[in-house]
Amino acid sequence: MTGASTDPVERITYGDDPSQFADLHLPEGEPRGVVVVIHGGFWLAQYDYTLGTPLARSLAADGWAALNLEYRRVGNGGGAPTTFDDVAAGIDLLAGPELDLDTTTVVTLGHSAGGHLAAWAASRGRFPQWQGGVDVTHVISQAGVLDLVAADADGLGGGAVAGFLGHTPGPADAPLDPMQQVPLDQPLWCVHGTDDGNVPISQSERYVAAATAAGASAELVTIEGGDHFTLIDADSEAWAQTLGILDTIG
Repeated sequence: MTGASTDPVERITYGDDPSQFADLHLPEGEPRGVVVVIHGGFWLAQYDYTLGTPLARSLAADGWAALNLEYRRVGNGGGAPTTFDDVAAGIDLLAGPELDLDTTTVVTLGHSAGGHLAAWAASRGRFPQWQGGVDVTHVISQAGVLDLVAADADGLGGGAVAGFLGHTPGPADAPLDPMQQVPLDQPLWCVHGTDDGNVPISQSERYVAAATAAGASAELVTIEGGDHFTLIDADSEAWAQTLGILDTIG
């Protein structure tokens, strides 16, 4: 486990809205790669990038360049497709020549609704409106909402999925739903606590089963006794295990 660093932080904007920015945390020396941190909160405006700040600091201390991404959420101009537009544009910040970052390894790491967006970002190149200059190479989903149809049927977040999409999810939402984008071309890890009362572990279990059956590289990392927020506690064993996954990447 790695504690918080005193890393330099640069705020970069990618649009005119107050939520269109990202904080870039840099390590000492050459980065091992880039991790894009995407916070959760059922896509709602009351949850923001500060949820990801401790993780970004820990990642920088562990040698990674960490882009802690903010985006428009439901209640401040977000929802579909605006939130997806923002995540795509935020990731493409990494291609800016002024940053001088090696994008050979770009990992999206997202928690809860951010896990949904992290997995979605790996498939965005399949759709012309979201194709960009930076490819995602690996995905780590922390208690991610990876099956929008099942999440809505289960009433997760008090109807958060329908609120985010603007309607009940279905086949027409395939470009937005990780489960309907199986198989991904990139390896994906689902880190999930067995005692998660916000996003049940069945979300990750079903996704990994479908992905591996389709020939994709997907792995379930179970945190025994872990709840929803254990995974984003930078002092937790769950976070140490997530850093361990990253050690296998770069």
